[in-house]
Amino acid sequence: MAPDRTVGTLCALPVSVIIPAYNAEATIAAALDALTRQDFDDDYEVIVIDDGSTDRTVETAERTRSGATILRQPRAGPAAARNLGVEHARGRMLAFTDADCIPSPRWLQEGVAALDEADLVQGAVRPDPRTPRTPFDRTVSVTADRGLYECASLFVRRDVFERVGGFENWLAARLGKQLGEDVWLGWRAHRAGATVAFCPEALVHHAVLPRGPTDYVAERARRVYFPLIAAKVPELREALFYRRYFLTADSAAFDLAVAGALAAAISRSRLPVLAAAPYAWSLTRRSTRWRKRAPIVAVVELLADGLGFGALALGSFRGRTLVL
Repeated sequence: MAPDRTVGTLCALPVSVIIPAYNAEATIAAALDALTRQDFDDDYEVIVIDDGSTDRTVETAERTRSGATILRQPRAGPAAARNLGVEHARGRMLAFTDADCIPSPRWLQEGVAALDEADLVQGAVRPDPRTPRTPFDRTVSVTADRGLYECASLFVRRDVFERVGGFENWLAARLGKQLGEDVWLGWRAHRAGATVAFCPEALVHHAVLPRGPTDYVAERARRVYFPLIAAKVPELREALFYRRYFLTADSAAFDLAVAGALAAAISRSRLPVLAAAPYAWSLTRRSTRWRKRAPIVAVVELLADGLGFGALALGSFRGRTLVL
């Protein structure tokens, strides 16, 4: 890594790594340490943008030996943080990851190499294998180009990034953290003629964060935003959704079960209840892997699916586009 950085010297380096951070005291050191161990053939810089953290994110980052440039901004969300990082970056290519991710040693080498054949590259994301999994924990997994362009592992040519105008915080999410800025960047690049590729070798491991049943269920309320995203990016119906109108195969099975239950109540016949069979199989598949905890997992999954169903219905009404 180049030890000296003259901020503002545009395109003086092959690549800049951009990391937004908010209250990331527990994970930022591992992310930066991993970036010092990259098997990369050229110079690069790392830029951390502290997004108004209230913990010791900045102090923790400064104690590492990463040599990262650390910028600060009042709390404005990851889109604004990444844009600020790019403004100060000197790289011809941009590599994005997050403060709760650990890039594998060849992450940068593989992702940058993939930009030889594409303008935008989605890298792979897997849960951190060192952390034992629980039924309700939170993590991220990306194993293919699903059209969401998660910034846990994303590479883009700087000229393409600037041509489409960078990240845009277009979705005012009141539930949880900001979302939608990454998918919108990716599809604006698509529409501008950029070539897109998936690179499984550009791998990062995402932290596995413990979470209880209540928070697991509550997160499904954020599905209210998916119809709005579908209205903004209708291409997702082919790239991501199940049979165009369903968010996932599991949500489709739940919808069919609800329809069967309503039909049974109206017709006073038990026959429509058979429509619940696909959902029963889905629920069984998701819960039995946890063995002794399977009964409680099944109950929590049922509650989560019910909340997700309501959130999608509300979002479809508000966004005037159907996603179930």
